[in-house]
Amino acid sequence: MDLMEFFYTDEDTNSIPINVVPKSEFSAWKKVQSEELQNWIETAQFKPKPSAFLCVPDTQGKLDSVLVIADNQDLTWTLGSCVNNLPSGHYHLSSNQNNDEKVYLGWILGAYQFQEYKKSKSKSCKLFVEASVNILQIEAQARAIITVRDMVNTPAADMMPQHISSECKKVAEEFSQQITEIAGDELLKQNYPVIHAVGRASVHTPRLIEFNWGDSKHPRVCLIGKGVSFDSGGLDIKSSQGMRLMKKDMGGAAHVIGIAHAIMKLNLPIQLHVLVPAVENAISGDAFRPGDVLTSRSGKTIEIDNTDAEGRLILCDAITKAVESKPDLIIDFATLTGAARIALGTEVPAFFSNDDSLANELMQASEFAQDPVWQMPLHKPYRYMLDSNIADICNSAASGYGGAITAALFLKEFVPIDIKWIHFDVMAWNIRARAGRPKGGEAMGLRAVLEFLQQHYS
Repeated sequence: MDLMEFFYTDEDTNSIPINVVPKSEFSAWKKVQSEELQNWIETAQFKPKPSAFLCVPDTQGKLDSVLVIADNQDLTWTLGSCVNNLPSGHYHLSSNQNNDEKVYLGWILGAYQFQEYKKSKSKSCKLFVEASVNILQIEAQARAIITVRDMVNTPAADMMPQHISSECKKVAEEFSQQITEIAGDELLKQNYPVIHAVGRASVHTPRLIEFNWGDSKHPRVCLIGKGVSFDSGGLDIKSSQGMRLMKKDMGGAAHVIGIAHAIMKLNLPIQLHVLVPAVENAISGDAFRPGDVLTSRSGKTIEIDNTDAEGRLILCDAITKAVESKPDLIIDFATLTGAARIALGTEVPAFFSNDDSLANELMQASEFAQDPVWQMPLHKPYRYMLDSNIADICNSAASGYGGAITAALFLKEFVPIDIKWIHFDVMAWNIRARAGRPKGGEAMGLRAVLEFLQQHYS
């Protein structure tokens, strides 16, 4: 998807104006319009809902302008319904409009279609971008989000650990970096036993993918993404319904790859370290079992209560690797628990942090970016639910209560108290279509994290 094909930079006197009107101001705006326009709005039975648009004809019946309703609390998706629905042509925002970059981002994301297996006919709609607009920022965010959508939408057969590796390689090589991989039994030799245990049952070799970028003088930030290509649940097998969307279980890896690309594209003053443990949680005679005890890279022993709690297992070895270089910050992304979806629904990603000041910064960045995230508590008294009689810790609580919290507490066991850490538990999937956000794979919390990184490390 060529992002710039949806924009143009040379003024076109014949382009069609788009009038963006906040929903709260629509009634007052309508009253001062011409009688003809008021009649057209009534005839069309136009309802002023956010992202709704209305094509307004001239006296000859040709398209004269477009009316779009905005929600000032969520500007990003204002133009999200336009690109694939307006007639082909050149458009521009009316001169009195606020040139917020979020509006231009929504224009691009509204054009998104996943066409790998089913081609769709796209319309040729282009929006004028003034020189004052930071097109690099828009392009970096759009590319990151589209990377997540494409990877998550891809069927598991074409997004196995080796394919995730290829996606990492594309991003790293674009910025003249090389990835390194530790795969198969080499994971045991180099002390990543838990990643190996989770992935060994699959014919698709498990691996830990790694690359670095940036100046060593800058703060070191490590991004870790859960890359479970497909999650059958292992021997604690999921139901058919529970397994249906498990191609999205590598959504954490997709988020990290997308964010890493944006960091490098924007040349943020960060020493970037990316780690992606990539496995398929499959079933075979070699699958790890409930009741097994695994020794992690950190030396902590883990009793397996449930083989379907595999994401936190591969993350713990990756986190241990990350802390060895004493980073300024670790951020991990994972499609980790259904409990987080029970708590916050599918559209608000949960995050946990061991640093409240950092969490407050992230919440403020989320509000500025109009990309919702929500902090959940690392409630220490729940740690007892992970106690084991024969190992240092269990990988899953016997009770489902507080499941997102106990999963985060498990990961916290591998993060030293002096290292700042943020853990995201995301859905990575739209269960309904909305303006600019089709049903399917989705980046969640990505814009908030980018805004946070830009503010924190500026």
